[in-house]
Amino acid sequence: MDWASALALMLGLLVLLMFAGLPVAFAFLGVNIAGAFLFLGGEVGLDQMARNTMAAVSNFALAPIPLFLLMGEILFHTGVAFLAIDAIDRLIARVPGRLSIVSVAGGTVFSSLSGSTIANTAVLGSALLPEMLKRGYHPTLAMGPIMATGSIAMLIPPSALAVLLGSLAGISIAQLLIAGIIPGLMMATAFLGYIIIRCRMNPSLAPSYEVTEMSLFERWRPFFIYVVPLLGIFVVVVGSILAGWATPTESAALGSVASVIAAAAYGKFDVSKLIQALLETAKISVMILFIIAASVTFSQILAFSGATNGLLKLIETVGASEFALLLAMLGILLFLGAFMDQVSMIMITLPFFIPLAQSLGLDLLWFGVLMLVVMEISFTTPPFGLLIYVMKGVAPKSISLGQVYAAAVPFIVLELIVLGILILFPEAATWLAHLTRS
Repeated sequence: MDWASALALMLGLLVLLMFAGLPVAFAFLGVNIAGAFLFLGGEVGLDQMARNTMAAVSNFALAPIPLFLLMGEILFHTGVAFLAIDAIDRLIARVPGRLSIVSVAGGTVFSSLSGSTIANTAVLGSALLPEMLKRGYHPTLAMGPIMATGSIAMLIPPSALAVLLGSLAGISIAQLLIAGIIPGLMMATAFLGYIIIRCRMNPSLAPSYEVTEMSLFERWRPFFIYVVPLLGIFVVVVGSILAGWATPTESAALGSVASVIAAAAYGKFDVSKLIQALLETAKISVMILFIIAASVTFSQILAFSGATNGLLKLIETVGASEFALLLAMLGILLFLGAFMDQVSMIMITLPFFIPLAQSLGLDLLWFGVLMLVVMEISFTTPPFGLLIYVMKGVAPKSISLGQVYAAAVPFIVLELIVLGILILFPEAATWLAHLTRS
């Protein structure tokens, strides 16, 4: 079988199984069984598939994924995250779109404490959305900032997806984690600017209301009690990596311990909440590891069938420029992001994109950051962006799915603008990571 037929068979079968409603992990498994039998030597191929599975899930480089997720789940289920958001709420006084700004500021802070976009969005939605809708905020300025800021957790460390991408693409995990800080802050700044400008142009989008008068001490006291100590967790995680004192895995373990200590210090810790956080972490981690295990054999089948090399040679004969090929890869990711989850996007595209990026001489750290930004955008891309459905779950029943889609669109445009800046000025994505390396 020639490489084009093999590629069409593998990808076609995968798409067919997913459209049939099979979970992504099982779709990969079904394709792998067929591919291993056809291209890896029958029963020998099935034995190799079992060995690949064991090697994939026992990779120590993936250990930070459940640990980063656990950090956010502990702060979410114990309620410590809500204390921090309330403290930030007190600091922001009479400004246009006040609660929308609180959601961006609070969400950015929580992003530095959680490796989970789902936990980030759920916290913001539960804490702020009811109050925003009650005060007459337009759904775009109520739900849009929450979804957009929730996805920032994938860029600002600790990021479970950055660990996954770095380990599979051969990019330094520590460098990729640090490189995500500046793009994440650029996103947050763009969101804040948009909210302020829109609310000044049309105040009815976010009606103003009287804020309880407080003394300076009353405003700042909760911030120093509930926010500054929690930022110590971010310092523990990122600072230990920057200083070279800990690997990403060790820093993730330190962050999880610090989260438990923080919950206990605020009197919010109990065993039942810890068990709940562990169960939620296990659910997400098992899904991710299952897909990773399946993807190893998937990549191997593509290589043995000649599909990977055949496609790369075909692209070389087209003679497209480096910039055009980069845009094509990012465009494919944007398209896939409208229909599938981020882990699956990585698994399907990495076997082709990383060899192609290397052949083009692209900086893999920069390319990794661009991939993370595109996947961050895809969290809110209709019709199947994950955070769209998280938001629909926490929103009142009166909010339609169409309203959630409409709320996401302006912030997707802002994220695309930031992506364009990062493409045109690569140093914006890599200078901090390179600075720490020097």
